[in-house]
Amino acid sequence: MHPSAAPNTREFPTAESLSFYCARPAAGALAQLCTALDAAFDACADAPDPSLHAAFARAVRAALAEAAADPALLTDEQREASTACYRRHLLAADPLGRYAIAALVWMPGQASPVHAHHTWCGYALIDGTLTETRYEWQADSDCAAPVREQSREPGAVSFTRAGRTCIHRLANGSDKAAVSLHIYGVAGEQIGTHVNDIVRIADTVRAVAA
Repeated sequence: MHPSAAPNTREFPTAESLSFYCARPAAGALAQLCTALDAAFDACADAPDPSLHAAFARAVRAALAEAAADPALLTDEQREASTACYRRHLLAADPLGRYAIAALVWMPGQASPVHAHHTWCGYALIDGTLTETRYEWQADSDCAAPVREQSREPGAVSFTRAGRTCIHRLANGSDKAAVSLHIYGVAGEQIGTHVNDIVRIADTVRAVAA
């Protein structure tokens, strides 16, 4: 993060959060995901920040891919959408506060704000299609400018570290609902306040490469 850029911890108003979770699932795909994340942390137990290690990032991506491919991962309630905004279902929270797992449900036309992250995070697409627009931080003008767009299909997986080196926006530009699985490096109760770093967009928007 650029030293002159004050982080924005305000949650975007068009995100609706619902909590259907237990701190430690007893069985099933969600429990397996938690076990894989615990193992990733254990493998980097001596590191002050595990997210800086390539092995940790690989382990999180692999765990996301496996969980997202399991059709039994989510219940019908955890796939419920909102007509007003995209909806976030909190699925599980690590008792040690190291991570929180959520499912995000996107109706057509719904999108996230343009944001960086205060913490490491990763996501995988379960159903539908999302468009991810990437931005670069322009320190001289204290804003972000778009650089490229990418279509995200089921099975797509992403991992990023904290900071403004990875700024993006997710949007559902299709005519069908989309569902994505997200892991954030925060405690469950911080998921709405300590994840997204909302950034200002450049006034002059240049062409975005597909």
